[in-house]
Amino acid sequence: MKHEGHQHHDHGHMEHEGQQHHDHGHMEHKGHQQHGHEHMKHKGHQHHDHEHMEHKGHQQHDHEHMEHGGHQQHDHGHSGHGGHAGHHAHMVEDFKKRFWIALVLAIPIVFLSEMTQMLFGYHLDFSGQGTLLFILSTILFVYGGKPFLEGAWDELKNRAPGMMMLISLAIVTAYVYSSLTVFFIDGRDFFMELATLIVIMLLGHWIEMKSIMGASKALEELIKLMPKEAHKIDSKGNIVNVSVEDLHPGDKILVKSGEKIPIDGSIFEGESTVDESMLTGESVPVEKKPGMEAIGGSINGSGVLKINVSRTGNDTYLSQVIQLVSDAESTKSKAQGYADIAAKWLFYVAVVVGIITLAYWATTGDFEFALERMVTVLIIACPHALGLAGPLVTSRSTSIAAKKGLLIRNRVAFEGAYKVNRVVFDKTGTLTEGNFGITDIYPSKGVSEDELLKLAYSVETQSDHPIAKGIVREGKERKLELYEVKDFKNLTGKGLTANVNGAEVSVISPGAMRANHISFDEKVYEKLAGQGKTVVFVVKDDVLQGMIALADIIRKSSFEVIKELHDRGIETVMMTGDNSRVANYVGEQLGISKVIAEVLPHEKSKYVRELKQGGKKVAMTGDGINDAPALAEADVGIAIGAGTDVAIETADVILVNSNPSDILTILRLSKATTRKMFQNLVWAAGYNIIAIPLAAGILYNVGIVITPAIGAVIMSLSTIICAINAQLLKIE
Repeated sequence: MKHEGHQHHDHGHMEHEGQQHHDHGHMEHKGHQQHGHEHMKHKGHQHHDHEHMEHKGHQQHDHEHMEHGGHQQHDHGHSGHGGHAGHHAHMVEDFKKRFWIALVLAIPIVFLSEMTQMLFGYHLDFSGQGTLLFILSTILFVYGGKPFLEGAWDELKNRAPGMMMLISLAIVTAYVYSSLTVFFIDGRDFFMELATLIVIMLLGHWIEMKSIMGASKALEELIKLMPKEAHKIDSKGNIVNVSVEDLHPGDKILVKSGEKIPIDGSIFEGESTVDESMLTGESVPVEKKPGMEAIGGSINGSGVLKINVSRTGNDTYLSQVIQLVSDAESTKSKAQGYADIAAKWLFYVAVVVGIITLAYWATTGDFEFALERMVTVLIIACPHALGLAGPLVTSRSTSIAAKKGLLIRNRVAFEGAYKVNRVVFDKTGTLTEGNFGITDIYPSKGVSEDELLKLAYSVETQSDHPIAKGIVREGKERKLELYEVKDFKNLTGKGLTANVNGAEVSVISPGAMRANHISFDEKVYEKLAGQGKTVVFVVKDDVLQGMIALADIIRKSSFEVIKELHDRGIETVMMTGDNSRVANYVGEQLGISKVIAEVLPHEKSKYVRELKQGGKKVAMTGDGINDAPALAEADVGIAIGAGTDVAIETADVILVNSNPSDILTILRLSKATTRKMFQNLVWAAGYNIIAIPLAAGILYNVGIVITPAIGAVIMSLSTIICAINAQLLKIE
C-alpha cells in the first residue's frame, strides 16, 4: 500500500494525531474495517487472504517452466529462473550466429540453383552437383531450421498454429520434395527457396528479438530483495547468525541499523524509521515502535530493532507478492501479434489448398506434376515478407520509442495499447513526485512568512527526514539566510529542537503541541489535514511562530496527461493505498474520473481485473513493488522508470524519464505502429492471396502458372516494399 498520505510520518517522526486515517499499511489501519478485513489487524498486510490463491503450497506453480519451490527466502541464484534476461540475450546471440552461418551456406546453394542460373543466364553442370546441393541444404535445414522446427512443435502442442508452423511447413516441404528430386523423382528442386526462406526468417527473428527487451526478471528481482541471514536471539539472549530459512514463527531476531529486515514480524523492542520504499514505492520512511509490524525486505534506519518472527516461507508479504506477480504473468493472455494471426490463417489456407491441389491434379494421372503443384502452394504460402513485415516495424517503432524515452518490453501488449480506454494511475511517485514540498504557510501575527521559514529552514538543515528536505528545498529556492544552530536534538515521535540565535526553536507535530499545551488554530489545521497535508508547527521559546503544511507535490505533467486522456475519451482512475480524503483531494486537483482509495497491495490486481470487465482495455501505471501484480494483470502495464526494479520488470512499457505524459506517446506510437504493421501484413499476405491459387494451377489451362522462379521474384519485391514501408513509420 502506498503510504501515500504519509501524514503520520510524524515529522522527525512525530505523531500527527488525528491523522491515523492515513493508515500506512503498517500501522494499525484504524479506518480499514470497511474493507472487510476484520480478520486481520493489517499491521503488515501480510496475510491478506488472496481469494484466488492458496499461498501455502505454491511450490508446484511452474512459472514458465521453472519451479519456485518455496522460493522466498532462498538462495538467490535460484531455481530454473536463473537469468531470464540472460536467456533472452543468449537467444538473440543464437539467432545472430545461425543467421550468419545460414547466409554463408545459402550463397553456394543459390548460386548452384537451376532457378538462379535461368534468371541470370549462366549454366553450371557437373557430376555430383545435386548431391552437393543436397548436403549443403541438409546442413542449412538442420542448423538454420532448428529454432523454427522447435517452435512449430511448441505451437502444435499448444494447438495454436502461428508463424513457426507456417515457416516449418514451407521448409520441411521444400527440403523433403527437393531431396526426392535429387535421388528418386523427376522435378525441379526448391533448395533455393529453402535457403532464402531460412535466411530471411532468421534475420527477421534476430531483428525482432534485438529490438525488444528480455522476458521478465521480476521474480528474480523480488527474490533478490530477501536477505539470506538473520541475527537470532537465542533463549540465553546470545546473538547467533542463522539462515533465514531456519527461522520459525515466535523466534526473536535483532536488526542492526542500516540492515535489511530479513523476515516479517512484530517489533517488541527499539525504535527506528524504516524505509519501505522498495516494497511500497512510498518515499517517506515509516516511524516504527514496539507493537508495530516490520516487513521482510524493508531497510532499517538508524535505530536497532528486536522483532518477533510472525510469518515465514510462503506466508510472508514478499512471498505473496511474488505469487501474485507470478499468477498474473502466467495468466496474462497469450495474445498473438498480428503477424502470428496472419500466419495462423495462412497455415490453414496452405494446408487446405495444398490438399485440394494434390487431389485435383492427381486425377490427371501425372502424380509428379500434382506433387510439384502442392509443394509450390505450401512454399509460396509462407511469404518471406511476412517474416520481416512485423520485425522491421517493431524494430523501427522500438528505436523511435527509445528516442522518446520509452522502453518496450512486451510487443503484443504495446501493439494493443491504442485500444486502451481506461488508464489506472498509482498516486505516489506516479502522479506525484514522491517528494514533500511546502503547500501552505500560516505565520502567526507579527511574524513574517520569510522569518517563519528562516527559523524552520535553519533547524531542518540538521535533519535528513523527507519533511526536513521539503522545507530545506523551499529555503534554498527562496535564497533565505541560515541562522546559526546549536544544540540540535531529534525528539523521536515529536519533531526537532535547537538553539537558534540564543532562542529555543522547535519544529514539532500537532501531538507535541497538545502535549506542551500550546494552542493553535484547530480549524485551519483540520482543513489542511483533511487535504492530506502534513502540518508542522514552528515554536520559539514556547511561543507559536506559525504553521507550515507540506504534501507530496503533484507533477506538473500529470495535469496535462489527465486532460489529454479525457479529451481522447479515455477514463482515468487513481488507485492508491492512501486514505480517501488525501486521494480525493489529489483526484479533484487533477480532475480524475474515478478515485479508488485505501487499497491494500494484494487488492490492486483484483481492482484492475474488475476494471477490465465489460471488455474494457486497461493500462496501469505504477512504480512500486506493490504495483507489480497490478502491472502484470493490466492489458498494458506501464512502469515509471524511477520506480523499483520489480515494477519495471513486470511492466510492458517503461517510461525512462518518469514522465506520465509519455503515456500519450505510447498511445500515439502504438496506433502508428499498428497501422504500419497492418499495411505490411496486407502487402505480405495480399501477395499470397493472389499467388496461392495461381501456384495451385487455377489458371493453368490459359497458360498462367506461377513457376518457382516467378514466385521468388515477386516474393523479393514484396519484401522490399515491406522494408521501405516500415522505415516510413513516424508519430503524428
